[in-house]
Amino acid sequence: MTDDLLDLAVTAARAAGALLRERFHAPRTGIDTKSSATDMVSDADRAAEALIKEGIHSERPDDTILGEETGEAHGSSGLRWVIDPLDGTTNFLYGIPHWAVSIACEDGDGAFVGVVFDALRDELFAAKRGQGATLNGVPIVVSDAEDLSRALVGTGFSYASEERATAAALLPTILPRVRDIRRHGAASLDLAWVACGRLDAFYESGLAPWDCAAGRLLVIETGGRVAVMPALGSSGEGLMVATPGVFEGVRDLIDRALGEAPGESHRARLAR
Repeated sequence: MTDDLLDLAVTAARAAGALLRERFHAPRTGIDTKSSATDMVSDADRAAEALIKEGIHSERPDDTILGEETGEAHGSSGLRWVIDPLDGTTNFLYGIPHWAVSIACEDGDGAFVGVVFDALRDELFAAKRGQGATLNGVPIVVSDAEDLSRALVGTGFSYASEERATAAALLPTILPRVRDIRRHGAASLDLAWVACGRLDAFYESGLAPWDCAAGRLLVIETGGRVAVMPALGSSGEGLMVATPGVFEGVRDLIDRALGEAPGESHRARLAR
């Protein structure tokens, strides 16, 4: 059954990716905001999610589906699909070619299949629990980095202004002690890039399930380690992931940054 569900996720992701490629080169329509004035959604997000849901429901009518744009439609099968139809909407709307479709299927133990599809690069990351992960069918693993000072670290920022300020306050502690920081604007791709070794670590608070369900599985299945990133505000917790050689160093560094940042952030720590 796992193979069939992964095939369904791949088919749905590719269909949505094809739709989004067409929309990327067309005028933007139906633009609105969600959690804040900078958190945008468009007709492209809505159309991609509708296409994914239609494809899944046609094959799996009894499954639950949680989509970023339409919420949760409950089913009776015990399986739940978690969908981000367009991760990186801001990039998409600004014409920045860095966004993805993210789809995971979960059982009672979490995600057991996951797909992140970078439609513009035609890169499809796929994982099955306990069976590894691939990029366009070729097995991938995390990097072999061991020196924290040479680790390339990805991050992201909340759309809530007070949380953005706290996240920014972590950077003076973190940035001088790693190779560099990257902020690409699509958490699913950041996680996929840790999984294939393009990044050595990634951290971000305030991630929703659809942001990271597939990407988290990719990291685990390629040998990476995962911890909960503390909430920096009402947006909630997130993830910190890294290759094993720098995981403890990155975690300690973030803990140190949380302790040195002003305000309430010193109360939060990464789980041990």
